[in-house]
Amino acid sequence: MADDHKSNSEKSSVEQNLAKDYVSKSKLGNLPISNQIDEAMKKKMNETQKGIEKFKTEILKKHKSVEAIGIIPAQAAKKIEEEYEISGEDAKKGLIHILTVIPEKQFKNIKQIRLDAISASRKINDKFWVHVMTPVDFWNLGLDSKFDIMEAIAMSYPVMDKGILSHIRVAQIHKSLVLKKFEKYVTSYVIYGSLTRGEAKKTSDVDVSVIIDDTDVKRMPRAELKEKLRGIIYSYIQEAEAIAGVGKNTLNVQIWLMTEFWEGVKDAHPVFFTFIRDGVPLYDRGTFLPWKSLLRMGKIKPSPEAIDMFMSSGNKLKEIIQKRIFDVATLDLFWGISTPTQGLLMLYGLAPSTPKETVKLFREVFYEKEKLVEEKYVLILEEILIKVWKAYEHGKLKPGDIDGKELDRLSKNAIDYMKRINELREQIEKRVQEKSIEQIYNDVFGMLGSLLKKKSEAEIIKEFDEKIIKEGKFPPRFLENLKLISKTKKDVANARVNKNITQKKKLKPKIKKDNLTMKQSRNVDNARKLATEITTALMEYTQRCELATIEKSRFLIKGKETNAEVFFLSKTFIIHSGKVQKIFGEKLINSTPKELQEQLAAHEGKETKINFKSIGVLKKVFGEFDLVY
Repeated sequence: MADDHKSNSEKSSVEQNLAKDYVSKSKLGNLPISNQIDEAMKKKMNETQKGIEKFKTEILKKHKSVEAIGIIPAQAAKKIEEEYEISGEDAKKGLIHILTVIPEKQFKNIKQIRLDAISASRKINDKFWVHVMTPVDFWNLGLDSKFDIMEAIAMSYPVMDKGILSHIRVAQIHKSLVLKKFEKYVTSYVIYGSLTRGEAKKTSDVDVSVIIDDTDVKRMPRAELKEKLRGIIYSYIQEAEAIAGVGKNTLNVQIWLMTEFWEGVKDAHPVFFTFIRDGVPLYDRGTFLPWKSLLRMGKIKPSPEAIDMFMSSGNKLKEIIQKRIFDVATLDLFWGISTPTQGLLMLYGLAPSTPKETVKLFREVFYEKEKLVEEKYVLILEEILIKVWKAYEHGKLKPGDIDGKELDRLSKNAIDYMKRINELREQIEKRVQEKSIEQIYNDVFGMLGSLLKKKSEAEIIKEFDEKIIKEGKFPPRFLENLKLISKTKKDVANARVNKNITQKKKLKPKIKKDNLTMKQSRNVDNARKLATEITTALMEYTQRCELATIEKSRFLIKGKETNAEVFFLSKTFIIHSGKVQKIFGEKLINSTPKELQEQLAAHEGKETKINFKSIGVLKKVFGEFDLVY
């Protein structure tokens, strides 16, 4: 057996031949994969492509159950011909080996399928040589330590594949990457699970295990060795999946140290027993296959201590069930309804804290104030969030106090409650929308009303059009946007009225609730954006108007040593050295910025006249100066 497991320098002639043909820059070196078929093989494949497609069509017409058809590369031909004892005369023809995989349940028909495949291939190309096998035939190669043949088959270029070839290929690629890095540490690379049991689907993952030899570890702790190798082995998973052309997370890799694996077998752990029973080695240094043989012969048996350990787990069944029921009745139900309830209260604009406060607010707001929810749902919330939870917190409720019947009642109530508050959320969102569009409307029309000195909506819109839009102060679309905000407000109000009528008359709504709510929500959001644009523009416009008023009333005093600002309003104001002053009689007295602003607002729209009496007072204070507008 040792001859079948040589070091890297003594790899089989198949791998040595393959290495010559692979791309020199490849990180995979002599990795036997279909993705790196040499140029000669590609050319040969192109020449025979039509024939192979015809063969596929013919065989699938008669046998639709075929799982895969692949072309075995020429590099592997010698090993395949030796394994299946093809005569030297036939081998000299330069045969094209076609792999055909059929499901295990068709094994009884394998002779007929083989005859049909051979007959079809000979009619198309006398160099076609068909190999028909089931997945079990492939796994038997591993059980016979014929790992080089398994590699050759895994190299097959898929012409048609329901998953078996891609699954085998990704495992073989990963195995080659791992062995290339540190073969001396790996005792076995084993594939197992649904694939070897014949239960895999195209979407199934590929379960493999790498067993690490830690019996000769001296310089580092075993756990450190395992973690170090685990990191490298896992890093190859994504690379192997990419090369094999399969989806992410297809390969599921488990790593065991040989000593911990043997401990698991000795203690009769079911995971290890199942693994040995189902596993097939893709690489083995005389470790896994002896274990498998011992298991088949019944030589691996659980110790009395192991049996006691597994039996004792059954004695805890009642305790486990009671604990699970208890956890669902307390933790799961509590968090399952408390968190959504707090979310509803936050949607309404409140921030609840404790469970008791949550229940209190829910009752006060949604039951008593808004009258949106029935009392039975308040009582359900009180029972789970206060009665059950408080009893659990204070240690008055323990596993075993709640049986399955009581859990069923609490669970049904909680599910009923969740259904109701999902409906309540829609009601609250509509209320929020109504308040939101109301606020948007009031902000925009309130600002315009103050600016245009109008009160009614119709007057504001008319004045806005005549004094603002037509005079080119705002773009025309602002008028349409203003009307859209008004329409959205009316639509939301009408939707609520129509719903109330529908509910009272028990009519079937014309539009689905969800669609209506989503449409209203989009319209309100759109109105909010339009309102923001309009109010921003109005604020800038107001500021420009205020600035224009200030500029009309402001003059500059420029003297030899004096610079100041003077405003000729109902009173004359001076800004000098950062202070606001005003003329009172024949002198300057202190004033405030607020008083100046009030005077400017009162002066808006009025004509500015220079007060020459005030200029005389200013000359007494500042001396000779120039008055600049």
